Amino acid sequence: MKPAELCELLGIERPIVGFTPSEQVAAAISRAGGLGVLGCVRFNDPADLAECLQWMDANTDGKRYGIDVVMPAKVPMEGATPDLNRLIPPRHRDFVDETLLKLGVPPLPDDSPAGDGVRGWLHSVARAHVEVALQYPARLIANALGSPPPDVIEAAHAKGMLVAALAGKAEHARHHVENGVDIVVAQGYEAGGHTGEIASMVLIPEIVDAVGDKVPVLAAGGIGSGRQIAAALALGAAGVWMGSCWLTTSEYAISLDTATMHRALLAASSSDTVRSRIYTGKPARLLKNKWTQAWAEPGAPEPLPMPLQNILVAQAHQRLMTAGDPDVIPMPVGQIVGRMNEVRPVADVMADLVADLDATLGRLSSYR
Repeated sequence: MKPAELCELLGIERPIVGFTPSEQVAAAISRAGGLGVLGCVRFNDPADLAECLQWMDANTDGKRYGIDVVMPAKVPMEGATPDLNRLIPPRHRDFVDETLLKLGVPPLPDDSPAGDGVRGWLHSVARAHVEVALQYPARLIANALGSPPPDVIEAAHAKGMLVAALAGKAEHARHHVENGVDIVVAQGYEAGGHTGEIASMVLIPEIVDAVGDKVPVLAAGGIGSGRQIAAALALGAAGVWMGSCWLTTSEYAISLDTATMHRALLAASSSDTVRSRIYTGKPARLLKNKWTQAWAEPGAPEPLPMPLQNILVAQAHQRLMTAGDPDVIPMPVGQIVGRMNEVRPVADVMADLVADLDATLGRLSSYR
């Protein structure tokens, strides 16, 4: 599929899909001509997601948007959070407490509610997210952990929504298409958050060759400029899926301490990330710092499986995010962080991406 055809399919102006947990950023991406995709995993209460989508409807100027859920292909350990808490070994809790003490991380203020984990990692909560989303005019529903269950795909299609799924291997992409997924996101090793082991330059054409004649393929991982968008298109992608670059936009405001988060990201180079299971229990690329290094030291426990790891570190993440120390911020981000050197509005980021893309395509046309 050509980029123009993807734009027509999604109802957007540019083949740029932007993932973000911030509704302000998602809405701004859509208003700027891309497709803003709102990450839902942070909504422990589906009613909060409904309120957020109402806000999206009122603040996208009638433009299209999407939502992203985290629904494992295989149902993980389930149950109420207190039941899951009992599955966390005392040794892991002791390690977290001792590490916070060594890093000098203060306790939460007395009036701060203690987190019990982001319950959006649970299959049941992700299903509740889907039920809410189906009541709103989102154009796309994406799943970060494989194909959604068949009934979810069927329900989305019945509402006129397209379904996307991330893939880190060509075999994953073929499986998604067989399951009825409409768009495959080829996410390379460089990407932030959950990501596989194959680099984008290798992965994108492999997935395009595997399923590109059946569904559009979006390229993800290592994309933060118009030149990199042009490279993805040259590899056969119909468009791009971008996440990390929106973290340093001025609209981003869901962090407990956005200013400190921005300081950490702006200071990082492209080598300052690490792929680890310490954030959710599944491999995810994170900002490398004193917190990630502590988990890599001899004697540190192995991370727990999803969703136990997130429940284990939930309150620690709250404390780390409010400590005011950029050297301990727990933040998923891709290797493109080395290009994220200033805080700018989404509209400016989009304008630069488009200008750089057009200039690159124009320059390449001279090679014909």
